[in-house]
Amino acid sequence: MIHLYENDRYTEHRASSKGNQLKFRRGDFWYKADFTGYEGLTEYTVSKLLAYSDLTAEEYVDYDLEEIEYNGNIYPACKSRDFSDGWQMYTLERLFEQNFGIGLNKLIYTTPDRRDRLRLLVDQVERLTGLDDFGGYMSKILTIDALFLNEDRHTHNLAILRNDRKEYRLVPFFDQGAGLLADTTVDYPLGRDIIEMIPRVKAKTFCDSFDEQLDIAEELYGERIRFRFGFPEVDRIVNAATGYSEEIRKRVIDIVMQMRHKYQYLFR
Repeated sequence: MIHLYENDRYTEHRASSKGNQLKFRRGDFWYKADFTGYEGLTEYTVSKLLAYSDLTAEEYVDYDLEEIEYNGNIYPACKSRDFSDGWQMYTLERLFEQNFGIGLNKLIYTTPDRRDRLRLLVDQVERLTGLDDFGGYMSKILTIDALFLNEDRHTHNLAILRNDRKEYRLVPFFDQGAGLLADTTVDYPLGRDIIEMIPRVKAKTFCDSFDEQLDIAEELYGERIRFRFGFPEVDRIVNAATGYSEEIRKRVIDIVMQMRHKYQYLFR
């Protein structure tokens, strides 16, 4: 357990669409407390399963589990090492607002054709930043979000890194905490049938269908990531999270395996 204080707390100027999670920074580590359910377990599980993919270790953020004591309360949480290396994170929403005077979200949803929405995002990010193959990056992130049901990938939750010389680089894949039906407080209560709830989860990047987003990304930029985990890996990773109840751990295993079955073609 780590004891954190007010001067460790990080307050964003915007709210996630899933609420205001308690976030802290101390030294080289970030900490996020569970807010609506088991976000920390989701972050941890997804990052450990990404190790069983084509991604290199530098392409994604690795999360571990933690307990936080703050203001007399104890919270389940996750922690990750800071990846910025002195660079500043720029959300794509902010990048578009500063360059066009209009946010990316508005540009996307005033563009009728959904393929054009993704093309617009990719083409303009590459033009503004000089980054190569941002389409491949988006194909990977949309694949991860579909497989793990991350419903919080809005335009404030897509970002790049910029340094003082206005050079840009990609952000490693992070912030999966809204996946795997983690919101047990409001949207996906414990005890409900996951088969009934999974179809209710909506994407947010450029349309509300994970399957349509993924189809468009693969059509435009190719299939960019494959996985190689099965039940033994999922069972071992999730059941190591003994700070969560057996009911929650079993539910997370069942969800991951259900999504693995749905997207069998992504597995070697």
